[in-house]
Amino acid sequence: MADDSSGEGLRQRLARTSEDALGKLAQDLLENSLVNGALTRAFEAREKAVQAQEVAMGALNLPSAADIERLTRRVRSVSQRLEGIADGVDRLDQRLAGLDRAAGPEQRLDAIEEQLRAIAAVLATLSERTEAVANPAPPRQRRTTTNRKPAESAPAAEPTPSE
Repeated sequence: MADDSSGEGLRQRLARTSEDALGKLAQDLLENSLVNGALTRAFEAREKAVQAQEVAMGALNLPSAADIERLTRRVRSVSQRLEGIADGVDRLDQRLAGLDRAAGPEQRLDAIEEQLRAIAAVLATLSERTEAVANPAPPRQRRTTTNRKPAESAPAAEPTPSE
């Protein structure tokens, strides 16, 4: 077991020293003006090559990767919108099919006419009752079996002498 731990320690020391050596080498290279100038010119050349490639593809009427990416995003957006429209059309189609199954226009009109007849009958009944309440029949006089004396007439007023 002691061999395993010493092997692991050696491995860590080698990794650490190699990382340090590579870091120092990279730092020295970047500080070197010749290497730094060469890297700068290489990056500039790369940018010019990309620009030249875009000009050449444009001259040949070929799309760039950015053009294809924009087109892909637009196609996805249109696809999502079409799916939403298709879902709406499906829902509308289902509602229309439900209405067709429920009753045809003639059957619906017959049902409406029947309801109107029932309403007219109720209104006629209410109208008759309203007229009966507004114009009641004169009350019937009762005959009584009791003997009543006729009321004596009031004495006539005496004429007053005029002056």
